[in-house]
Amino acid sequence: MNKITLSTKASFGEVNIPLPSSKSESNRVLIIDALTKGGNHISNLAEARDTQTMIRLLEEDPDILDVLDAGTTMRFLTAYAALTNRNKTLTGTPRMCERPIGILVDALRSLGAEIEYKGKEGYPPMETKGFSKQLTNHIKIRGDVSSQYISALVMNAPLLPDGLTLELTGKIGSRTYIEMTLKLMEQFGIQYSFEENIIKVAHQDYHNTNFAVESDWSGASYWFSLLACADEGQFFLKGLKKDSLQGDSKIVEIMDHLGINSEFNEEGIQLTKKAVCGLESFDFTHCPDLAQTVAVTCALIGQTSKFTGLESLRIKETDRIFALQQELAKFNAKLVEGENEVFTLIPSTGIPAEVNISTYDDHRMAMAFMPLATKTKVSFDDMEVVNKSYPSFWKHCQLAGLETI
Repeated sequence: MNKITLSTKASFGEVNIPLPSSKSESNRVLIIDALTKGGNHISNLAEARDTQTMIRLLEEDPDILDVLDAGTTMRFLTAYAALTNRNKTLTGTPRMCERPIGILVDALRSLGAEIEYKGKEGYPPMETKGFSKQLTNHIKIRGDVSSQYISALVMNAPLLPDGLTLELTGKIGSRTYIEMTLKLMEQFGIQYSFEENIIKVAHQDYHNTNFAVESDWSGASYWFSLLACADEGQFFLKGLKKDSLQGDSKIVEIMDHLGINSEFNEEGIQLTKKAVCGLESFDFTHCPDLAQTVAVTCALIGQTSKFTGLESLRIKETDRIFALQQELAKFNAKLVEGENEVFTLIPSTGIPAEVNISTYDDHRMAMAFMPLATKTKVSFDDMEVVNKSYPSFWKHCQLAGLETI
């Protein structure tokens, strides 16, 4: 782990940020490409470690699929290996093996896949041991735990002999990510229906196509936040689309309340500062990866806000709710849990001359707290953690004018 410190900078000129490609889109189209058995032309794949791990494992096809710390890669490859009748052992880092996967495994077993846990029941590592016959074409799965389980199933659904009807029970979280998966499948020739809580995908073939991955809206959110916290400046973010498939494009709406005006053109989006009108509350159910970014922004610009839809944050790279509470406290801000999983963000009452942020092996903790540099000198205990999704992040910080010490 290498520590990095950013010196304080509150004003920016006109800055162009060349964003990374979307990890979410990249990982999905890689599975779709594998299911079409090649023949596609896919460009602009993400440089993120998660995506590069997916590429390597699909190309090398080893007996042991070590996904490192990549949750999406673990879930997508588990369904892919199980339903395409591959005998594989899936494992990862110690933290990856603490992240539950039982709901997905139970669904795969109900379809007819044979899967054996190699350690603790419900958690990696596990071994896929065959898929000889589809036992059912209608399964139920909770919609409130991880949309990645659902995406993993539906991407493989067209190749199932009897297709698949997937009934989502309870509250549906991260619906935009499920919709992204289905719309990407549609671009490769798949027809589907998603009405209320029922997804239907008939048996059919993927078609070869050309596909260019969009820039990453999750990565873009940190630059929205930096400008919102700054005294002045304007940013241009390249490669973003107004009609994006990515749920984290919701950051445009959120930051409109927090002092950022957004204008699209053919090449991307121009960000300029405007008056803050306030964000009284926001439900992150369908865009949980934005929660850290928005919490830090509100804490730094003096906005009290109520957050809901944070349930899935506890099973991410770290317990992000706990991590947020610990690190916000270092500059006298709070995230207070109330009844019915409603959290109140209480902004900072005073910022120290220097703040040292712990990243908890979580890329988004480092990037979300970067805008602290507009108020004080800030250090991070692990600069390499950003490699999971945005390896160029610190280089882009320097491009924006943030100096490292």
